[in-house]
Amino acid sequence: MDISKYYDIVVEKVVSWSENFVSMLPNFILALLAFFAFMLIAKYSVKLIMKLLTRTIDNPALNNIIGKTIHIAIVVIGTFVSLSVLNLEKTVTSLLAGAGIIGLALGFAFQDIAANFISGILMAARRPFKVGDIIETVEHEGIVHRINIRTTELTSFQGQQIIIPNKEVFQNALINDSFNGKRRIDLGVGVSYGDDLEKVKRITLEAVKMISGRTNDELKLVYKEFGDSSINFTIMIWVEFKSQMGFLESQSEAIMAIKKAYDENDIMIPFPIRTLDFGIKGGEKLNEVMDVKTGGK
Repeated sequence: MDISKYYDIVVEKVVSWSENFVSMLPNFILALLAFFAFMLIAKYSVKLIMKLLTRTIDNPALNNIIGKTIHIAIVVIGTFVSLSVLNLEKTVTSLLAGAGIIGLALGFAFQDIAANFISGILMAARRPFKVGDIIETVEHEGIVHRINIRTTELTSFQGQQIIIPNKEVFQNALINDSFNGKRRIDLGVGVSYGDDLEKVKRITLEAVKMISGRTNDELKLVYKEFGDSSINFTIMIWVEFKSQMGFLESQSEAIMAIKKAYDENDIMIPFPIRTLDFGIKGGEKLNEVMDVKTGGK
């Protein structure tokens, strides 16, 4: 076995690699400089664009998405430019072709992630709610804590964190309680059949006029039905809506005010009443049925 032969081959390869490295060293340094230059361009370009977007578009979530997209695009361009400086055009072409195939495969494999991402962009553009709003969606209710590209985070009224995929928020019905800064209390009440309904209406409307947070919207009281034990009505009160607790406190205050007014004016909120009928045909009193059965004894 001629070891010197193999030794010469290894030496020749190492020398060849060294020569190639030395000849490519300027290009390698230039490629690194180009890559870092694009990184700096991406960093400061995004900062400048974010400032401009903040002045023109009052939508932090959308601005954030645009900023991240521009940053990624500039970095990708810088990577391809660096590879071109190293005379790796074929590698660039292969990467582009591979990226297309991989992108197509990933698109099928991660349809939900893509759907959440696109839904996040569409919601950021439409802006159905913002951070701090109280919303109800997908059987969840809470305060919007953060709007991400793929998810929306809520804080429930019990302090729990709720993370909802943007696709679910976008495709389902959404209630924004904070939309117009006020909300209506629909309070159901029942009074006895013996009460004067005109008097009840007048005293009820007067009782809730001074509850905290009430807006200047007109109070409404409508009688709805003849119940089993009472005549039922709904009183509608518009109040300022700054928080869920404030809304509930206004509702509680209205209940207490109505109860106090009724006590002072001898208006009855009746308990449920049940009538027991012991006759076969109905309408017969218990003592009459007993007299028939005992023969009047």
